[in-house]
Amino acid sequence: MFGNILHFIINILFTLFGIALLIRAWMFAIRLHPFNPYSQALLRMTDWLVAPLKRVIPSSSRIDGPSIVAAWLIALVYLLLTFFVLTGALPLMNGLAGALIASVLTVLKWAFNLVLWLTLIQVILSWVNPMAPIMPVLQTLTAPLLDPIRRVLPNLGGIDFSPLVLLILAQVIMMVLESMAFSLFGV
Repeated sequence: MFGNILHFIINILFTLFGIALLIRAWMFAIRLHPFNPYSQALLRMTDWLVAPLKRVIPSSSRIDGPSIVAAWLIALVYLLLTFFVLTGALPLMNGLAGALIASVLTVLKWAFNLVLWLTLIQVILSWVNPMAPIMPVLQTLTAPLLDPIRRVLPNLGGIDFSPLVLLILAQVIMMVLESMAFSLFGV
């Protein structure tokens, strides 16, 4: 029972921090204003890990390499900790190779989990409080994903089904990624 509780806590903490790193990389890619209060909080929360990586890993014009590598490192530590908590031992070399690949899949799963939650929060806020201060940030973050879907879907007047399509796609991709990660590393 203690192992399950510890696994639950590790899962939540590492997933939230990994998602924060991915939001940071996404903010960099879409050029979200860094002086936004939400951006500032996220930058401060993740800077302890990303700032040292910036010295050795370059960023391109659209890809924040240090944040992505930091998310991958967090995923690797998460998988190794999870393996240790569940089995009481660290993986052998062939298990470590699987963990390296599974950590990439874990980062991708976190990314699609992020897409799912940002879209869901935006949809709910659009019904409940469309003038909420976070709405412009949510719209900026989700627009690059929703706009291509909107171009493909037929115009149904005032009803926008693009968030529903994105939610379904994100959930299906997360299921596939989780299955692949489980088969590679057993987590």
